Amino acid sequence: MKRWKKLSALFLAVVMAFALAIPAGAAPIDPAEEDMTGHIVILHTNDVHGGIAGYAAVAAAKEDLEADGAYVLLLDAGDYIQGDPTVSVSQGETAIELMNRAGYDAAAPGNHEFDYGYDNLKKLEAQADFPILAANVQYNEGSALEDRAIFTAPDGTKIGVFGLDTPETATKAHPAKIQGVTFLAGQDLFDCAQAQVDALKADGCDLILCLGHLGIDAESTGNRSIDLLEKVKGIDVFLDGHSHSTLADIQAATNKNATVGDTLLTSTGTKLANIGMVDITAGESDYTISAINLPVEELLADKDFTPDPDVAARAEAIQKEIDDDYGTAFAKTEVDLNGEKAQVRTSETNLGNLIADAMLWQANTLGEEVDAAVTNGGSIRASIPAGDVTKKDINTVLPFGNTLYMVKVTGAELLEALEASTYCTPESIGGFPQVAGLEFTINTGVKFDTKELYPDSTYGKPASINRVTIQSVGGQAFDPKQTYTIVTNDFMGAGGDTYYAFKASPIGYDLGVPVDEVVMDYITAQLKGVVSQAQYGETDGRIHTISYNDVKAGDWFNQAVIYVTLTGLMNGTGDGFSPNSAIDRAMLVTVLYRMAGSPAVTGENPFTDVPAGTWYTDAVIWAAENDITNGTTPTNFSPTTPLTREQLATFLYRFAEFESPEPIEVLGDNLGDFIDSDKVADYAKTPMNWAIETNLIGGTAPGTLSPQGTATRAQVATILMRYTAE
Repeated sequence: MKRWKKLSALFLAVVMAFALAIPAGAAPIDPAEEDMTGHIVILHTNDVHGGIAGYAAVAAAKEDLEADGAYVLLLDAGDYIQGDPTVSVSQGETAIELMNRAGYDAAAPGNHEFDYGYDNLKKLEAQADFPILAANVQYNEGSALEDRAIFTAPDGTKIGVFGLDTPETATKAHPAKIQGVTFLAGQDLFDCAQAQVDALKADGCDLILCLGHLGIDAESTGNRSIDLLEKVKGIDVFLDGHSHSTLADIQAATNKNATVGDTLLTSTGTKLANIGMVDITAGESDYTISAINLPVEELLADKDFTPDPDVAARAEAIQKEIDDDYGTAFAKTEVDLNGEKAQVRTSETNLGNLIADAMLWQANTLGEEVDAAVTNGGSIRASIPAGDVTKKDINTVLPFGNTLYMVKVTGAELLEALEASTYCTPESIGGFPQVAGLEFTINTGVKFDTKELYPDSTYGKPASINRVTIQSVGGQAFDPKQTYTIVTNDFMGAGGDTYYAFKASPIGYDLGVPVDEVVMDYITAQLKGVVSQAQYGETDGRIHTISYNDVKAGDWFNQAVIYVTLTGLMNGTGDGFSPNSAIDRAMLVTVLYRMAGSPAVTGENPFTDVPAGTWYTDAVIWAAENDITNGTTPTNFSPTTPLTREQLATFLYRFAEFESPEPIEVLGDNLGDFIDSDKVADYAKTPMNWAIETNLIGGTAPGTLSPQGTATRAQVATILMRYTAE
């Protein structure tokens, strides 16, 4: 039975719904047409990551189109041997077997094709019935893989295909497993691609396709497909991977037509949710090129569509082997464990906490004296829903076979590693740290400062520490000069992702214990087989995020700003904190009101300059009720008047009296140490004495108190931190 009529109808339906999927001037296929003679159809996939059930649909789509006369090329843009035990247990052999059965004509490697080492990839290359293409990957200064291939359609049309892999593979794959392998990046990558185009044109190619595992993610800026296509001319179609983008995502990132210059850019998402289809027909002087994503779920639901039975049977057999070996539940989780890419690469998650806790626990049980655990969010590949937990679940979450690795670093080196690994947060990055025994804050409003890349890396070395502040390590206050023992994974210990600081440590060693087994042992032995709501229902504040463009990690007030922000005592002022701006009377009273728990107010408003219903009205009434303020006159509060330092001390002193069940005793005269103590107003003498005695307030310069000076937001934040800490 011919099914192209059904596929082409779906094609037209999608095009009508998303008209911009077809470049201007392109004509969609007539859904009634069954004779596809003369059509060149590119079916393509990317980032399959073990979604092997979809290969039967891929094979059937190719067979049906060919049966209706089309010339079909089936291509993949990388990351097909990792992501699920069905492919990772065999280190990719089952993926290659299924791709052979489905009839793939060529593929590019993704960064994950190097997860099990370059030697393993070369073994898979020998098993593949199709070429694996990567022009920008070199081995000992020679070609690591084939660079390009030429296919000829029945009408004589020559189609040139070349491959590219993301330069990020240099740090996303285990460095020890790819020794001697290098990846051209930046302008070298662009020059390589242009040379491939020129060579294919010289060979007489009519159409040029790039299989590029580059992606469009912000963290890949400088090496993305959209960056390359701004520089390289002559590519007709770029089949992308790496960022798990769908065609709709590509459209949103380009000009809504999914084109960059004269090149059509397309991608299919991940896990074989879609089969990409590019239809090419020859016109009088040029080619008409159209692209869509065919949802595999819709194809499989169609009663007229039959997946390839041979491929389906083999995929089911592989799945059964894994289920039989890995499918038995060994534990339960009361909560959904969040391993979603968008979260584990940008923020703390409960699954990240569980894994880091397990690593810290295991290292300590092995006799290591460990301060903290750090693992990369990119190593966490899936979530686990509430319910039974199987070995397959854990292996799907942690498919790389990484082992525990110990490294000793100074506090300054640890800080460098965290600064580098969060350089683009809140944008996603695989190196984002999930931690245990460690608390830190990222200020995403400050620009990452770098002047050079780490060796053999696409990531920058911090030139200064602007964004990350470490609060504590191992339950103790952070000390940049202290040496800390960190348990991580062997990938990071070898300098993977952004962790060159770990690789550079003179003390580092592999414990040889697989991380997935560590997590299973932790759940079984330490958690007694239950991941509980009480322990992992929520994250517990290991990683904090603020966003101020005017506060850097090295500023004297940085810790205080973080403190008042995280406790909710003070907020920002737009994009910044305005640390050097004056704080007015309404602002401070509001802060004190928050510290008191924002109680309901019942009294009358005594001040005519405090309107009803403002953000500070209740705070002022509360302060007046509790003798924390008398106003600047009996009827005026002067809410917008900047606060002086002696007024600040007075407000705080009265608030302390309000909180204290006993009278506050000031033991001595502390004003005599300052040459301008005579400028302290009588009403403020006791409060200023108290504030100095309790180390809340010091001089603005040696021997100078500046009681009439304006209190800044940074000063107030610092004083509030000191006060509440006491």
